[in-house]
Amino acid sequence: MRTTPFSRPTIVAAAEALESCTQGAFDQIILRLTLELIVPLGPQLSVAKKCSSVARAVLAQPASTIQTLDGPQTLSESLIREAVAKCSMTMENPLEARLRRGLGLDGFVPVWDERDRRLTIRAALPELVGFIGVDDELHELLRSFTFMIPEGHLTQAVDAHARGDWAAANSQIRTFLESLLDEIAIRWNLDPAGSLTSENRRSALANIGFLSHARNEWSSDGKNYINGLFKMLHTEGSHPGLSDEDHCTFRLQVVLITSRMILRRFKLRQ
Repeated sequence: MRTTPFSRPTIVAAAEALESCTQGAFDQIILRLTLELIVPLGPQLSVAKKCSSVARAVLAQPASTIQTLDGPQTLSESLIREAVAKCSMTMENPLEARLRRGLGLDGFVPVWDERDRRLTIRAALPELVGFIGVDDELHELLRSFTFMIPEGHLTQAVDAHARGDWAAANSQIRTFLESLLDEIAIRWNLDPAGSLTSENRRSALANIGFLSHARNEWSSDGKNYINGLFKMLHTEGSHPGLSDEDHCTFRLQVVLITSRMILRRFKLRQ
């Protein structure tokens, strides 16, 4: 599990977003990050190469604590705050947009600080919701049960979201959840002939009590949480702009949390 709320793609995107800095400005960032013994100062390396070196250094010790003017911070948080502070208010250019998407998936949003006249970040969800790290736990659970097909779809969904390919992400999000429930039904031999549809496999899971009727997770009339979720995930019509990004992120977050509940329940019944 990660020891920092920021994922590897977000840390890398933060370093990439600093490529537009001058040599002098980037050297100041290196000093503030206390990485001068790892990343050389001065013009002998291009800023782009320094960005790569900083990313590698932070990924090697993301939870290491450093002192900043705002108090102690992890190295990963400090890098990300440095990068966000250099971004435009709208974070619209490609490198800034990648960072904004990574932050959104990690559970953070950029906000404008009127006092300092620059962007900063804050948590988008309360810590008690437990969204941070759900993706990591899911991958661990999927690997422990050798659910390789669902894991592949989950990885593709997260990767597509990170690069802003909303249509591909939406497709893989739905396919991931469907394949996860299929795998559980097959593992319990609920489809011995291999002839059931995915919806019939979900109904079989409800018949053995894995999907709860009492909690409205499943019902005979189709008016239940699982069916409603699949209907929402099946909607068509990607539109450019922030609204599409928001909805794709919402879909991914809902499915991550739902799938974690399903896999934890499956683990208890082994």
